[in-house]
Amino acid sequence: MIRAMRPIVIAANWKMHTTPADAGELARTIAARTAEPDVIRVICAPFVCLAAVNAAVNGLKPPIAVGAQNVHHELAGAYTGEVSAASLAGLASWVIVGHSERRRDAGETDELIGRKMVRAVDAGLRPIVCVGEQLKQREAARHVSVVTEQLRGVFGGHDPAALEAAGVVIAYEPVWAIGTGRNASGADAAEMASAIRDGLAGLGFAAGGEAVPILYGGSVTSANIGEFLVEPGLDGALVGGASLKPDEMAGIVARAAVTARARRSEAAGSSRRA
Repeated sequence: MIRAMRPIVIAANWKMHTTPADAGELARTIAARTAEPDVIRVICAPFVCLAAVNAAVNGLKPPIAVGAQNVHHELAGAYTGEVSAASLAGLASWVIVGHSERRRDAGETDELIGRKMVRAVDAGLRPIVCVGEQLKQREAARHVSVVTEQLRGVFGGHDPAALEAAGVVIAYEPVWAIGTGRNASGADAAEMASAIRDGLAGLGFAAGGEAVPILYGGSVTSANIGEFLVEPGLDGALVGGASLKPDEMAGIVARAAVTARARRSEAAGSSRRA
């Protein structure tokens, strides 16, 4: 029953693509092609495109949310080139924190990512927290321990009840599958979703973290999304390159809607039998 109550989320991560001149039109096209009320849709655009995307999708039915790709861990200060949570107010309602590219290129640590997550929650932003292992770690059979340690570093010391209430989402992104065209199997991702919930349970999340949506991210396409959404422990996807292609997004969200409706039907059946 708890599993069926988790929302299905498809989050588009445009990374450093689009400009203020073309982002709004792309957002409108994707919104029109993916108008599925049973799926939470989020477009995470570059900072300079947030206003254009927000204006393009504002007031649409079903709604489509706007997300940022990063946020600073301080409220304000002498941090040239950074963006605070307060400055995102009115432009975004979601934010990605701890993406593997930020870990790699900006040297972000788990502790820093945890601070960003809390800053986002305090500002009313819904965080998508990214975790995932490198290829050499998976090949050494350390993938579970690596991700568990990341969870401890990010979530340790923070109030799990407050984070659940804020709607925290976790994206499992095997680093070796990002932008490579190589993706983990559905079974691989399901194993990691189970390990993530075990980690959340150890950190004090209610019901073993069963209320926290877990997304898969790593070369997601309309052709392979079904392999992940058939797994009961997975609740959507963080989509990279394919999120810039309306046809791909249409296929991904359509498949996500099938899963959402099936889970709702399952929940209704369980309720009647109870």
